[in-house]
Amino acid sequence: MKSRLLAGVAVVAVVFTAGTATADGWWDRPKPPRPGTVVPALPAGQANPLIATGVGIGADTPIYKTSGLGPSALNTDAPAGSEASYVDTVIFPGGVLPAGVTITEAQGINALRRIGENLKAVGLSYSDVYTMRVFLQNPAGAPAADFAGWNRAYRQYFANTDLTTGKFVPVPLGTAAPAKPFVVNSSRPSRFALEIENLPVAGWLVEVEVDAAYPKH
Repeated sequence: MKSRLLAGVAVVAVVFTAGTATADGWWDRPKPPRPGTVVPALPAGQANPLIATGVGIGADTPIYKTSGLGPSALNTDAPAGSEASYVDTVIFPGGVLPAGVTITEAQGINALRRIGENLKAVGLSYSDVYTMRVFLQNPAGAPAADFAGWNRAYRQYFANTDLTTGKFVPVPLGTAAPAKPFVVNSSRPSRFALEIENLPVAGWLVEVEVDAAYPKH
């Protein structure tokens, strides 16, 4: 199996940042996240970063982990098990992809919609996600996985607000002019994405699993 690491980050129970040494030699460190909270560490100086650099999880935080989910075979006009059969026909009627939309982008949108349905079933939403693992397979005939197409799909559901203004940042669908994302969401989970040789279902190019934290009541 070949693998290519795009972005790997560790999810840890406590986040420490650089502090200053006190007179007795101990480091003055920031306190860890409060119990029941999740605190992302975000890149400095970026208004709309793609992912967190890490996530701190406070003690006694109830969490939920999805299984790995790929796209649903919604395009019944395409041959069963083909890459095209996993195009989301709710978003792309008839399985027809607009200009510039790649098959990985279309399957990514499909898989992330399934993630949203999975979360909703247990009382959670995209905004509760704090970490994500992504596995991508090369489209047929392509020399590498389509990370750019995946990232466009990802931005439709995650990391699409300006941290300074709180307003949504338009996202392109393929080569179309950027528009309002499908789900406006300020959540920026920690994330890794890997290119792998084969996914477990014929025709899948994308598989995603996430961890989410139940909101504190």
